[in-house]
Amino acid sequence: MVGRVLVSSQNGNWFFSPLSSINSRSKHVKDRLRIPNPFSLPSLKSAMLCSCRSQLPSRQEQSTSVEPFVLTTPLYYVNAPPHMGSAYTTIAADVIARFQRLLGKKVIFVTGTDEHGEKIASAATARGSSPREHCNAVSYSYKMLWKDLDISYDKFIRTTDSKHETIVKEFYSRVLANGDIYRADYEGLYCINCEEYKDQKELLENNCCPMHLKPCTPRKEDNFFFALSKYQKSMEEILSQNPNFVQPSFRLNEVQSWIKSGLKDFSISRASVDWGIPVPNDTNYMSALSQDKEQPTLQDAISSGWPASLHLIGKDILRFHAVYWPAMLMSAGLSIPKMIFGHGFLTKDGMKMGKSLGNTLEPNDLVHRFGSDAVRYFFLREVEFGSDGDYSEERFINIVNAHLANTIGNLLNRALGLLKKNCHSTLAVDSNIAAEGSAFKNTIEELVEKARVDYDNLSLSSACEAVLEIGNAGNLYLDEHAPWSRFKQGGSSNEAAAKDLVVILEAMRIIAIALSPVVPSLCLRIYEQLGYSKDQFETMTWSDTKWGGLKQGQVMAQPKPVFARIESITEGEDGGETIKKVVKGKRIPQSQGVAEA
Repeated sequence: MVGRVLVSSQNGNWFFSPLSSINSRSKHVKDRLRIPNPFSLPSLKSAMLCSCRSQLPSRQEQSTSVEPFVLTTPLYYVNAPPHMGSAYTTIAADVIARFQRLLGKKVIFVTGTDEHGEKIASAATARGSSPREHCNAVSYSYKMLWKDLDISYDKFIRTTDSKHETIVKEFYSRVLANGDIYRADYEGLYCINCEEYKDQKELLENNCCPMHLKPCTPRKEDNFFFALSKYQKSMEEILSQNPNFVQPSFRLNEVQSWIKSGLKDFSISRASVDWGIPVPNDTNYMSALSQDKEQPTLQDAISSGWPASLHLIGKDILRFHAVYWPAMLMSAGLSIPKMIFGHGFLTKDGMKMGKSLGNTLEPNDLVHRFGSDAVRYFFLREVEFGSDGDYSEERFINIVNAHLANTIGNLLNRALGLLKKNCHSTLAVDSNIAAEGSAFKNTIEELVEKARVDYDNLSLSSACEAVLEIGNAGNLYLDEHAPWSRFKQGGSSNEAAAKDLVVILEAMRIIAIALSPVVPSLCLRIYEQLGYSKDQFETMTWSDTKWGGLKQGQVMAQPKPVFARIESITEGEDGGETIKKVVKGKRIPQSQGVAEA
């Protein structure tokens, strides 16, 4: 028999199927099987698993934190290029990673691609290439998109990497040795798109998959199964003793419901698939691996940072990651992740997205038209993390223009323009002195603390809102104090006006730090306009949000818009051109002007 143990980290399918139509055999596995996406432990010894960023920020090197913050995304299935759902997950993970680095922690941010499975082999055949060629091309497209979106991952796993395969085999061997894998016949309805057997009760009319809306086909196979039912009590205890294991809380309720209904053994192999990782016949290969110093071991992986601090996934793969995977980790004698967070789905104009509907949202298109800052900000600000969220181009443009171009970008531009005109772009006093007797400083400090707590609680939208409120407070302060009028009055009014500008620019400095996890490129441009270097930006920490960073005599850069309003040209009724909104396929240059005071 040739089988395959299949684990899709993106769609959460370990080819699981409850043990309802199984003819069990007493014979144990003889290891003549193939393992494609198996037991994708993205955080285990991530340093040795695959390609990564060439250099971690120096703040990490200076970190005194002993225990690293290990953050993982799903390993995305490469049957097709990256879509907005996978981009959203990775953007959110990047925001969390950047915030944790600001706190001074050593972060290991792991992402990657899951490159084994029936759909992948089929996709390769359809495009006239080998599975390996197909995987290389699609995996590369993920890396390029992550680069365009300013994703600061530390490790990028490819499940076809030989080092990953070595750890997978050892993991599988542990589960096998624990007696939790057995061989049995299975017959049921199979969804090719999900790559899993389905329960009859979860299917729609005509045995259609509720996710892909396509009929499932009858299939009978001689497969291998994991004894999930053995871990019923263990999983119940995990959830009762650690209510934060699954977040948000309403996702925890879902998991508790699944477990209470009774855990059933599930299939972990496919007899009909060839694209996978071969397992040696001798199950004692672990000892040979331990003697090969050039090969990684599972213990090396564990000591490098496991368990993960946070495992971030979409809600569609929650059952796998919060039930099946933890049980298999326990079977292998490994710790489970500290937290699993399941976020929601994205819709477009209130409708589910799909190729058949012709309303897909392509992340490459978005980032090339609007830039990484706009894409990152909209989805993190407008989608409450954990819940479903909707995209509409009109709302996208309105939000990005109002928040990034107007509230933040225009405030900086106005202040720097007045400073250049009246103070030769030089700060008259320290920001601490400038804020004496003003309630503005207290307001900013309160908002910064709120943003910190929100980031820490994974309330990413609320964190964005708190930082935006700093910008709103700054604009209100500027309008109320009207330094342009005070400069005209001269004398003591001139000194007061100069202090007003220092106060505003100090608020902008704090915004540049506090919003940097969300829009790093924009915040770098802000920081550089305040007279700092890129190296200084990359070594800042959250403690730098404390009021008092700007000093007397500090010279600001020449005012230049840091974020361009999104404008476009559409055809008017008379055939002429009218500025209205962005034209598809046209990227507005970042140097476009912003109104000044």
